[in-house]
Amino acid sequence: MVSPSPSKLPRVVLSSVVRSAYEGESHGGVYLVDLNSGSTEQLLDWNDPSIDWEGRGGDRGLRGIAFHGDRLHLAASDEIFFYDRHLTPLGSIRNPYLKHCHEIFVAGDTLFATSTGFDSVLEMDLTTGRFVRGYTLRFARIWRGRRRLGLRPRPTFSVFDPNGADGPEPGDTAHINNVSYQDATLYLCGTGLGTVWSIRDDRLRRYAHVPYGSHNARPFRGGVLLNHTPSDRIVHVSRRGRELATFPIVRYEPSELKNASLPKDKARQAFGRGLAIVSGDRFVGGSSPATVTLYGVEPPEVIDSINITKDVRNAVHGLAVWPFDD
Repeated sequence: MVSPSPSKLPRVVLSSVVRSAYEGESHGGVYLVDLNSGSTEQLLDWNDPSIDWEGRGGDRGLRGIAFHGDRLHLAASDEIFFYDRHLTPLGSIRNPYLKHCHEIFVAGDTLFATSTGFDSVLEMDLTTGRFVRGYTLRFARIWRGRRRLGLRPRPTFSVFDPNGADGPEPGDTAHINNVSYQDATLYLCGTGLGTVWSIRDDRLRRYAHVPYGSHNARPFRGGVLLNHTPSDRIVHVSRRGRELATFPIVRYEPSELKNASLPKDKARQAFGRGLAIVSGDRFVGGSSPATVTLYGVEPPEVIDSINITKDVRNAVHGLAVWPFDD
């Protein structure tokens, strides 16, 4: 696996989810985007008759993306799929505690997967292909109004065996949807947490304050980089939540868009989701309709932006730098 040269613009791979799709229509897919040439290639189309039609997000489409050696890992709601670099299927894995998975992250030989439907993050050993550990962050009913009141309480934290029967009951009190790992520390966040929490040596610590409703919050340049989805911006904040820099999400003229008349709670443009760090001063953000944008940090700027479709239903979900030269 060869990392992209810093002198070149990267190629990125993304997964997309088509909101408000009808049965029989595509629910999104996987695309390779070359920011040098502006070309795009669809690598995979997700159109499965077993998709659960209950709820808006639920089991639709492919989500998180991560690489391990020559393998590409793709998350669906309750299953992690394995592919080679040419997108040849190599198998998949499930777990009883994996439900409504969003983002995944690989560090060394370990894969971390968010399990939003269990308020958890699962840890998998990629050398054995087994889930080995689970972490649960769950709020009691008394904290249901925490977002409205502007409170950031500490959730109940527990560690469990994902192969045993004593794990958490199903539930989504925190909407944990992002995970990352660096310096022997696990970081996780979600739209209902208002905090980036860190886990090290099975101890939960508060790392940073972030706005409720954030996606993809992760440590970056001494603070946190996140998609502040409610305000259509990417924001770099300090660990205390102070804005350090903002980056606009690309918008299009309404006349250019397809399905723009859908209610905004179903699909809208400039819905920011998906972040990939390219280097210490560049990152890539995803948005709807299916747009990938490369940003520079100093000064905050848009370097390039590529659109795949103008259908507002087609929203970027997972996003990663493509690590191969060919």
